[in-house]
Amino acid sequence: MPVGRGKRKRASIVLVVLVGALALAASVYGGSVVATPISQDPYHNSSSQHATQLEPDSFGYGDTVVATFQTGRFFDGGSSNIGWATTTNAGRTWTTGMLPGTTIFENGPWARISDPAVAYDPLHDVWMISTLAINSNVSGAAILTSRSEDGGLTWGQPVTTSTSSGSFYDKNWITCDTWPQSPYYGNCYQEWDDSTLYVSTSTDGGLTWGPKRTPGTSGIGGQPVVQPDGTVVVPYEGGAGIRAFRSENGGDTWLPSVAVQTVSEHGVAGNLRTSPLPSAEVAGDGRVYVAWQDCSFRSGCTSNDIVYSTSLDGVTWTPKQRVPIDATNSGVDHFIPGFAVDRSTSGANTRLALGYYYYPVASCSTSTCQLTVGFTSSTDNGATWSAARKVAGPIRLQDIASTNQGVMVGDYMSTSFAGGTYAFPIFAVAKRKTGSTFDERAYSARFDVTVPSVQGTVRARHDRIVFRKHNMRIEAEPPLPVP
Repeated sequence: MPVGRGKRKRASIVLVVLVGALALAASVYGGSVVATPISQDPYHNSSSQHATQLEPDSFGYGDTVVATFQTGRFFDGGSSNIGWATTTNAGRTWTTGMLPGTTIFENGPWARISDPAVAYDPLHDVWMISTLAINSNVSGAAILTSRSEDGGLTWGQPVTTSTSSGSFYDKNWITCDTWPQSPYYGNCYQEWDDSTLYVSTSTDGGLTWGPKRTPGTSGIGGQPVVQPDGTVVVPYEGGAGIRAFRSENGGDTWLPSVAVQTVSEHGVAGNLRTSPLPSAEVAGDGRVYVAWQDCSFRSGCTSNDIVYSTSLDGVTWTPKQRVPIDATNSGVDHFIPGFAVDRSTSGANTRLALGYYYYPVASCSTSTCQLTVGFTSSTDNGATWSAARKVAGPIRLQDIASTNQGVMVGDYMSTSFAGGTYAFPIFAVAKRKTGSTFDERAYSARFDVTVPSVQGTVRARHDRIVFRKHNMRIEAEPPLPVP
């Protein structure tokens, strides 16, 4: 049921200074990048792994970035609660807390919770976090929406967007129409899968949500984005590659999906939980960008690049192009991208940013893999990219949360633009455990993408696809069994 505007709870508020004693500095070609923890796990229940935070999403608007993440990961699915961290001054300080009224650990009804995603509705001036409520049977039972009417600094009791009827909801996502010229300005859209992909629409700032509608297709990991004319495009992983469906009437109906690109995927070493889920954003001219991990440009599929495809109409997509982080024979494996597009830019001047994880040596083992966070950016729509920068790591795999699908920093990560030219990757970093106690937290770093890298730029090349064996996911396959 919708929650009244006055029913609020302020939970676990802490002010975090961006550069301080807890900052993690990584050497970068003679300079440094400061990766800063922006939250930590406050829970102590023995049923989940503490202290762990992972699988972040974020959204930036003006000088504000709101990030969100799982907190207290359970081995067999979900977390104790969803944390959030907000900066309203382009990363100089962060305020953090936990969502109220969600799980039994925060005076809510649900056993666990997962899959947080963030959106902002400028028409109603409401920030929203979409979450997946998990019941005591470890099944995705409902899609919830938590709302903030004060710039992401306090959050109300969650609104129920949709409740499953004994089925398995998974991999929800949320976006809002932020374009004043759009006929559907202020519409917000939540997408999730339940064998079939569904979308629900809100026109009142997330207080109420319409019936779930479907394009009649199956897949996982959809990330809806909205173009300036109000068209909603939803890239997702389906069949043997990335596909997309769209709505041209504010979510009333959804058109059948089209192919974006096939996916060839290198299996990431070390039992790390990963999948070629898409990361999608949109530029000021309406061009949609979708990125994922892919080995097509590596001989023998020995490691992944981060690749992307773009479209102006959601129907016709460009061939996949790799981000030139390093040479195709480098032996480095890149995965879990967080791709950002500056919505205030367009055309040849579109600013792009990419946070990602990588192994310096792809052919590593659980005991030798060095999980590392990297960053690169472009100010000319991908014609050139800044020299890749190490942001954090290496991280030992034994220091991150374990699940029954592998150790986990997240099925996705996120990067957002805010404060004009600043890009903020949001990611999980783990320090060494103390006994059985983890120290895996949500971190951020701030990059001014217009400041030249001390190592210059790398020009994008028209690299040739050399490996064409597609991943084995099939469209009829059920969703991942662990949210």
